[in-house]
Amino acid sequence: MPKLPVVPFRDLARIAESLGYVRVRQKGSHVMFRRADGQTIPIPDHGSRDLVRPLIHRIIKDMGLSIDEYVKLLDEL
Repeated sequence: MPKLPVVPFRDLARIAESLGYVRVRQKGSHVMFRRADGQTIPIPDHGSRDLVRPLIHRIIKDMGLSIDEYVKLLDEL
């Protein structure tokens, strides 16, 4: 299993959008994404700073992705 790569908000948002999530609102630095089935995930936008590994791990788990699937989607960007 590869080490979980850290990425900025922009890349994680593009992965969410490729999985069918749509940006629905923003409050402060947190952007909410919603899928057609109603599942909502928040992703913090801290500019160009990378998100920390535990947070990325939690977000990809909420999206239903494994680390391997996440890395594959990241390579396709």
